[in-house]
Amino acid sequence: MLAVNRMSPWRHRLSGAVLVAVAAILLDPQQARAEPGVPVPPNGLLTDRGRGDVSEADRDFVVKVRLAGLWEIPAGEMAQDKSDDPRIKSIGQDIRDQHVTLDKLTRDAAKKLDIDLPDEPNEDQQKWLSEMRESEGEEFDQVYIDRLRAAHGKIFPAIATIRASTRNDTVRKLAQRANQFVMTHMTLLESSGIVDFRALPTAPPPAAAGAGGSATAARLQPAANSQTPLSVAGTPVLPIVVVALASIALTAFTVRHFMQDPRRRYRRQRSRSYEF
Repeated sequence: MLAVNRMSPWRHRLSGAVLVAVAAILLDPQQARAEPGVPVPPNGLLTDRGRGDVSEADRDFVVKVRLAGLWEIPAGEMAQDKSDDPRIKSIGQDIRDQHVTLDKLTRDAAKKLDIDLPDEPNEDQQKWLSEMRESEGEEFDQVYIDRLRAAHGKIFPAIATIRASTRNDTVRKLAQRANQFVMTHMTLLESSGIVDFRALPTAPPPAAAGAGGSATAARLQPAANSQTPLSVAGTPVLPIVVVALASIALTAFTVRHFMQDPRRRYRRQRSRSYEF
């Protein structure tokens, strides 16, 4: 009895801590869902053997990736000479170096698939390079950032289309790699803090829901902000409660096992005999 009484404060503390944790979960369900790390696409799982039909869209995509490097590499080099901002210089250098790597991947894919590639930028890209050559300092920074950000925004959806639809494994792998480069470049450009987002093209409005089944299904869906008895702020509460109760049960079992272990009681009694 003495051993149990001496352990009771710890039992109360553990139970109290569990109850506090459960209360926090129920009051703020968002905290119960730990956000996992953003995964990196496992490129090594994709084959690159040139197998599968190559569509005209695939060929056009490979050409566009090549064209991107033909003007963004010299643009990044100009950033080193024309910008006075260390951040812009760094962005330009990073994008330039990464496009050198992407260009090699593109040329390798084109060789494997017998796709002819251009050797100079297209007309629009040459105009953008001319704008940069004619500007200096802050003016150059704005032209450089806005032109590259707009260009990446245009090729971004094209990459997604090819990645999702191509039948050729080499094009598929190039699209996945290109997507990683483009996302990185968009983030770098936006980190400059001077992107004019208002000048970017807006997304087309979503198509109206069709009649019949679609409208019926829409009516059956709960409102986004509705709170049912089994949800709080759109988060199901039942799984959270189950996890919380399981945690309480596990804690209670552990404490009970710890108290009932005769060897532990024996050791505690022996230790108390030497307290004097």
